Amino acid sequence: MNFSEVFKQSNQLCKVSPDGKYLATCVQYRLVVRDVNTLQILQLYTCLDQVASMEWSSDSLFILCAMYKRGLVQVWSLEQPDWHCKIDEGSIGLVSSRWSPDGRHILNTTEFHLRVTVWSLCNKSVSYIKYPKACQKGMDFSADGRYMALAERRDCKDYISVFVCDDWHLLRHFETDTQDLAGVEWSPNGCVLAAWDSCLEYKMLLYSLDGRLLSTYSAYEWSLGIKSVAWSPSSQFLAIGSYDEKVRILNHITWKKLTEFEHHPTITNSKAVVFKEVEKRPVIPTEDLSIQQIAMESSLFDIQSKYEIPPLPVQVPVVKPDPDRANPKIGISAIAFSVDNRYLATKNDCMPQSVWVWDMQRLGPTAVLEQTAPVRFFAWDPRRPRLALCTGNTKLYLWSPAGCVSVKVPVEGGFQVQSLFWHCSGDSVVLLGKDQLCLCYMATDEEK
Repeated sequence: MNFSEVFKQSNQLCKVSPDGKYLATCVQYRLVVRDVNTLQILQLYTCLDQVASMEWSSDSLFILCAMYKRGLVQVWSLEQPDWHCKIDEGSIGLVSSRWSPDGRHILNTTEFHLRVTVWSLCNKSVSYIKYPKACQKGMDFSADGRYMALAERRDCKDYISVFVCDDWHLLRHFETDTQDLAGVEWSPNGCVLAAWDSCLEYKMLLYSLDGRLLSTYSAYEWSLGIKSVAWSPSSQFLAIGSYDEKVRILNHITWKKLTEFEHHPTITNSKAVVFKEVEKRPVIPTEDLSIQQIAMESSLFDIQSKYEIPPLPVQVPVVKPDPDRANPKIGISAIAFSVDNRYLATKNDCMPQSVWVWDMQRLGPTAVLEQTAPVRFFAWDPRRPRLALCTGNTKLYLWSPAGCVSVKVPVEGGFQVQSLFWHCSGDSVVLLGKDQLCLCYMATDEEK
């Protein structure tokens, strides 16, 4: 592995273009575009205020920068640096801004979710969509970019509208059997739309493109319900993470439960390998206190970590949630499939230091990664079954079917990894700190 030098960034606004050629970062009110291979600056744009969100167009030709406090959106062109576009929502305000799949329309959601405004960069036309609902995931586009599903709230009832993205005409509009619709998400093949209720009601609804209700799933009726949802890349499985610390897998044929994964505090399954992170400081072989002090300050003598495989049974550290605090840490908060559909990674908030990896062929746990600190974020390699994760310290952790590895980011002064994401090629990982970023280059098959 090799690491790049460190660059500045603000609010973790850093994204690789969809074609994989460019790296865009925001530093306060400046937008910096670099060549992803050389990291040389190609373009430098100055925005009217500090950027709150940033997004590439699907064809990698434009970049959208939103400044929510001022109700402004600025669009920059990579091919024509002198061209620019400014959208001012005025007194109605702005809480969200994103591209349409064609990369030529911008969808702005106004304050209080009064409406969604669709701005066209081609003919400068403006369209309005009323009644968007303020919820966890109220808008989603199908993978082929043809349709948009929008959660709506009218007359104290939940609805879903499906729009055709070519001309934004309404294709379907139907009421949902939900108390408080929390989100909508298309299956990767665009054939099924999942919609789920708020955490107070366990209900998963599955609709066809024409608005027919295909199936309703509810695991239980008591207490808190659905916390996280993820489709497998093949659309064969729908994983539902719940507040009862279980993950339930629905199959695409009957939409019934195929299996459920429990996060047991005691691991006895011989097929599940526990990788436990162990930290230690190297022994400094000297009695000279001055030399010892210099060595302690040197990065060569930082606390090192490695993974060990303890014998079974293994007790997984569990944190009991405080019922008196708002939003108690409980349930499955993160869930993601590997690109080949073979593995599922999950995080149970009651076990904040652990990531569980499940084998979708055996329908059981295959690995548990136990860290020394709470896991901040994890993400799958987009090309192969390889998982990267971080815990807010100076290390990057990787799991694959071959095993686990811990790698220290070799940056002077320490680089604390708060979040990360993969390059679309899977050849590098972008590591994000509090106000810095750096790239970790993976060894390619030719280099191994």
